[in-house]
Formats: sequence, structure tokens, C-alpha cells
Amino acid sequence: MRKLIATALFAACFLIVPKMHAQTPDKLVHRIEAAHAILHELMNTPDKGIPLDIAASAQCVVVVPSFKKGAFVFGGEYGQGIASCRTPRGWSAPVFVQMAGGSFGFQVGGQSTDLVLVGRTHKSLEHLLKDKVKLGGDASVAAGPVGRSAQASTTELANAEFLTYSRNKGLFAGVDLQGDEVNQNVKDTAELYGHDVAFQRILSGGVPTPAVAAHFVRTVNELFRRGRARKAQ
Repeated sequence: MRKLIATALFAACFLIVPKMHAQTPDKLVHRIEAAHAILHELMNTPDKGIPLDIAASAQCVVVVPSFKKGAFVFGGEYGQGIASCRTPRGWSAPVFVQMAGGSFGFQVGGQSTDLVLVGRTHKSLEHLLKDKVKLGGDASVAAGPVGRSAQASTTELANAEFLTYSRNKGLFAGVDLQGDEVNQNVKDTAELYGHDVAFQRILSGGVPTPAVAAHFVRTVNELFRRGRARKAQ
């Protein structure tokens, strides 16, 4: 009887693991895939993407696919994204974030763009660990330069905790996100990991990367490894 129970438990382990993986909501899988595709395009367009010296010193990265902006007269901005931070053992498992802001002026219709935020200091990591971060308020922010060898040469760029980029039609360019807010998406992060887990623990490297997000973290590692390798030459 004991052998029969042990065999049943052993078999159950192999059945439960795939089931847990399959329970990851499609919307989260799609978001991870979209963020992964954006970073791959960054890797494949070094002359029009994030400069290597900036990539080399990056401490965190936030990718927001299809950030939506625009309305009639009063504009609004909103997007769902994914973030990872550098740890002593490589880049962390991801967390989900949401980004929102407001814009005023005469606008008709709307637009959608992909955003990449590069955190350049340890303070940027500390700010991401908070419940809410206001860009330009809690954390300094500037539109990032593009190009293989471009540098953050101005005082504003050199002191910015976050450099921000947008992608339209395959081209990356700096974008002004002053006043926008980045919030923890606790609900979606809990759905990914199967339970509530602190953002600080995840972004500090204390949680293994889920299999569904492993390719995203590998690409983050590769993108920023190239920056450090180029800088060391």
C-alpha cells in the first residue's frame, strides 16, 4: 500500500507542474512575448537603439508594449508592462507593472507605441520597489539618446535615473514621460507566481524565474551583456 501511495504521489508531481504552467493567463503570456519581441528588436538595431554605454550601466529595464495615448481634448495615457532589475547573479525574474499619466491639449484620435525605460542607478531600483513612482517627481527622467555610440552627454541626461524610449515602425527614439506614474501590478504578478510575493524580493533576485518568462530574462541578460562587453573593449 505504501508503495502504491508513493507511486501515485510521484506521478502527481509530473501532472501538477504542467498544469500550473498552463494556468498562466493568456494575457500575461502575450505581454511577456510582446516585451520579449521589443527587446529582440533593440538587439537587432544597435545603430538605432539604446547606446551601448547606457546599456552597460543599466540597473533596471521596464518594457511597456502598446502604450496607448490620446483622446479628444483631454488626453490620457495607459499601458501594462514588465520589469526586471540587475542582481549579483544576473537579471531578476520579472514583475508586472502598469503605467499611467495624463496629457492636456487639443488631440483627436489616439495612438499606440512601445516604450522602454532604462533605470541607470541604484536609486532607480529603489524607486521601482515602491508602490508607485512618479517620473520627473520621485525619479528623475529624460528622453534617452539613440545610436550605437551615443552618450548621455548633457547634465540632464547624465543625472537622469531613467532614460525613456519609444518605438514606432521599428525605429526607437527618446520620449518625454514627465509626470507619468509607474505602479506595481500586484494582481498580475501574483497570477504569474501563483501567490502574492513582494516586488522587492523578486527584483532583488530572491525568486526563480518562471519558465514562461525565462526567454525574456535571457534576452535582457544578453542585451545588457553586449553593452558591457562593448564598453570593456
